[in-house]
Amino acid sequence: MHLRALKKVRKDVSLHDPIGQDKEGNEISLIDVLQADTDDLAEQIQLKMEKKQIYEYIHILDGREKEVIVGRFGLDKQKERTQKEIAKELGISRSYVSRIEKRSLMKLFHEFYRHQRAALKREE
Repeated sequence: MHLRALKKVRKDVSLHDPIGQDKEGNEISLIDVLQADTDDLAEQIQLKMEKKQIYEYIHILDGREKEVIVGRFGLDKQKERTQKEIAKELGISRSYVSRIEKRSLMKLFHEFYRHQRAALKREE
């Protein structure tokens, strides 16, 4: 008896089953609702992965380079800032912030690449 009761409660749901109607009266399915958020969700996941990689290697940067990268990418629970905002805060030109950012990202990229190659060699 208990199994029959559970069978009635447990029902598979298809993503294409209608769940309601939009303002014009057209049927809306669950997949329609989820697809609206999918692009944004993928971008958020990608951003989290990139931030995690930056955190792994940020220790190789000097103080000013860290300040620029943290500000530009919104690390340490800060909001992302423009190069102009960071330049004003640090009392330097926007173009200098740009050069620091570029140099810092190259350092991070090379460190990441170096660790990736070392990991591949260990696997061989």
